[in-house]
Amino acid sequence: MIPSSPMVRPLQEDDFQNWKTVWTDYLTFYETILEDIIYEMTFARLISPQNRSQNAMVASRGDELLGLVHFIFHPHNWKIEEVCYLQDLYVCQTVRRMGIGKSLIEAVYAEADRRNSPTVYWLTQDFNEQARYLYDKVAHLTPFIKYNR
Repeated sequence: MIPSSPMVRPLQEDDFQNWKTVWTDYLTFYETILEDIIYEMTFARLISPQNRSQNAMVASRGDELLGLVHFIFHPHNWKIEEVCYLQDLYVCQTVRRMGIGKSLIEAVYAEADRRNSPTVYWLTQDFNEQARYLYDKVAHLTPFIKYNR
């Protein structure tokens, strides 16, 4: 029997093909194409018990992945504890506005709390109104502007 409501859980080894499909949809939104080696290396890092920095959770219903979140713990010069960067968050188009994005963010918050990490932060495009509608409910907007090389 397939559960009716999505379950948030850690990414697992047998998720590769479904995870790749969902992450590709996310990357397409950001007009990004990656080589297969990046998918393979990233997935290996995300599921490796030896790599505690890079992490992933997925929302699933039965064998179907409905969304994902990737997050990275790293040192911070202004804090003793590591902080958590929520790098990728994506919910499949067909199941948006059902609370899955919020559940994935809350799963990251729970893991950050478990690791005594005082900060979870992320970036989004200023025109990503649908995502920002959620983010405004679960976090505080900061005044920082991102620069890149």
